[in-house]
Amino acid sequence: MTDPATPFPVSDLSASHPSASHQDDVEIITFGCRLNAYESEVMRALGDSVGLGGTVIVNTCAVTLEAERQARQAIRKARREHPEALIVVTGCAAQINPQAFAAMPEVDRVLGNVEKLASETYAGTPFGVGREARVQVNDIMAARETAGHLITGFEGRSRAFVQVQQGCDHRCTFCIIPFGRGPSRSVPVGAVVEQVRTLVAGGTREVVLSGVDITSYGGDLPGQPRLGQLARRLLAHVPELPRLRLSSLDPAGIDEDVWRLIAEEPRLMPHLHLSLQAGDDLILTRMKRRHRRADVIDLCRRARALRPDLVFGADLIAGFPTETETMFSQTLALVEECRLTWLHVFPYSPRPGTPAARMPQCPVEDRRERAARLRTAGAAAAARFLESRVGTEAEVLVERADQGHTEQFAEIRLDQAAPVGALVRAAITATDGTRLHGILMQEAA
Repeated sequence: MTDPATPFPVSDLSASHPSASHQDDVEIITFGCRLNAYESEVMRALGDSVGLGGTVIVNTCAVTLEAERQARQAIRKARREHPEALIVVTGCAAQINPQAFAAMPEVDRVLGNVEKLASETYAGTPFGVGREARVQVNDIMAARETAGHLITGFEGRSRAFVQVQQGCDHRCTFCIIPFGRGPSRSVPVGAVVEQVRTLVAGGTREVVLSGVDITSYGGDLPGQPRLGQLARRLLAHVPELPRLRLSSLDPAGIDEDVWRLIAEEPRLMPHLHLSLQAGDDLILTRMKRRHRRADVIDLCRRARALRPDLVFGADLIAGFPTETETMFSQTLALVEECRLTWLHVFPYSPRPGTPAARMPQCPVEDRRERAARLRTAGAAAAARFLESRVGTEAEVLVERADQGHTEQFAEIRLDQAAPVGALVRAAITATDGTRLHGILMQEAA
């Protein structure tokens, strides 16, 4: 399944948290994962290059039906607020069901996930002109390459997402995303290094390697480099990059170079987000996941043995078809057993066209109630972790004048302002249960 929806675990898998960004007369409304956030910046650069004034681009997500509903709501709102604007809809929901968005009277143009990143789509005056070119969505399964688009930075951010991989070759029974993203394909190592160099030169202090299934990185490239090799070479060739994070990891796909980096590389942040989905083996089998409960427990133990300060985030689905209360209790217990800290919890959402949608469904009220219990457990786990940090020090990446995130991606508020983009040392003095509070000490080395 694709990366979490918003920048990272305290708010980041599904797609109900849109972000809107503005530059001159172009507005981009982004739903969904980190990859969509990256691609929105690519579209911004392409749009700016041809002067797309008066345009609203809605970059949709298809992880849940709720994500699609919110996208349609945003499209209608955009038309009300910008009656003369050109409204372009793209992203996974548009790729999977382009005609549904083309049928909306508010929509002028629908682009597929390949077309939205192609420079020729934006070239010249035909963009959005004429009903004959209104829908540009081709067969995503025919895609065989993904370009390493160069962007100079993320508007207003000290952290940037860098696409290293696209698409997915797995077929989890609940997931529609492969039909929106196509087969797995990777950005060559050299292009990733060049992109990160450009971002760091522009002031980025932390880079997040992102994709749909980044543990599948490199299988389509010459020599078949793995994710760990990519990260190792990136850190070696861009020594001026202070902080590197990895986005959602499939527990079954973590390679030995990643393990070595966890043990040896301080610039790899001590925070791993795992695509777990469930903690019961029968449910994992019915989901067609490649790991089992014991694998997750072993993974967490191994990682903490190598790096004791490491924390875990996790994606979890509540109320998957056929899930009983006993099965659910296995997932709930995994939060405690693995000391999972940042949870992204989602009640199961049936996606038409997926095998899980044809399985016996859990009642909606059970899905919601189990999701609520998981979120309560996650909030308690996060609060315990934050309390454990009081009295320690942390390196903080400042993202707003007095706010930022620690190495473990805990949100922190400082007692005074610091330059945005700075890495500073802070003494952690308190927590309110959802974030840390700290005293600014000095700029980090």
